[in-house]
Amino acid sequence: MTGYGLASGSANGGKVQVEIKTVNHRHFSANVKLATPLQSMEGEVRRAANETIHRGHVTISARWLEEPERPGTPRVNIGRAKAVVDALRELQAELDLPGEIDLSFVARQPEVLTIVVEETPELDERAFAGIVAMALDVVVETREREGASLANELNVQLENLTSLLETVETRAPQRLTAERDRLRTSVGELLEGRQIDEDRLSLEIALLADKLDVSEEMVRLKTHIDACREVLKKDGPIGRELAFLGQEMLRETNTIGSKANDASIVQAVIDMKCVLEKYREQVENIE
Repeated sequence: MTGYGLASGSANGGKVQVEIKTVNHRHFSANVKLATPLQSMEGEVRRAANETIHRGHVTISARWLEEPERPGTPRVNIGRAKAVVDALRELQAELDLPGEIDLSFVARQPEVLTIVVEETPELDERAFAGIVAMALDVVVETREREGASLANELNVQLENLTSLLETVETRAPQRLTAERDRLRTSVGELLEGRQIDEDRLSLEIALLADKLDVSEEMVRLKTHIDACREVLKKDGPIGRELAFLGQEMLRETNTIGSKANDASIVQAVIDMKCVLEKYREQVENIE
């Protein structure tokens, strides 16, 4: 499922922004890019994302909107400053130049005034983790909206599948009657007017009926459809469960097709497979 979340807040005296994007993926994977000194939190960020997002490719980035001030101490290199001043005075005397030597000019010369940066303070992990959590909350909201839309679409596909199954249910008994009559006619033609062995014919018809019977497959398919509807009402990750049920529904549909021996049922099975393919494509997008 796709999702997007953006959050910002204060940490370490600066302002950090966390951006999270998710796209469809069969499993969980994460790509984390954090600015300095946030890299130390990469493992924690991955864990937080995986606890919230169980399926999908997640891209997480964090950058400073306002970098924190790095504490430092100014240091003056007196020897270097004297050398600069002496060189300027020598130049002034040699060329007979007027004016006073400017302090700001001396201070700007290389190695005269430097800032010694102290060790970067320890990251405020709690503050940063809170910003990540806010971004994840936004991602969840966007994914839930998409999930609700996908659930509606899946329910439509399940209704279509149910309607086609009803067509098979209606036609199945008629098909057996037609097969029985066809078999009786064929046997009569082969006997050329001789008396039919009703017991033997009844046995053959019973065997044919058993071979073509799809009642068990239809019952199981109905059960799987009902199970899908119940799963869609659940909270939490349901994608893998729906994918498994989709495989089972396709299995039963294929079995019905192999026993069809009837143009109407064959067409219904083809349409059912098309519906299940749409179902499978949508389930790939669900966590």
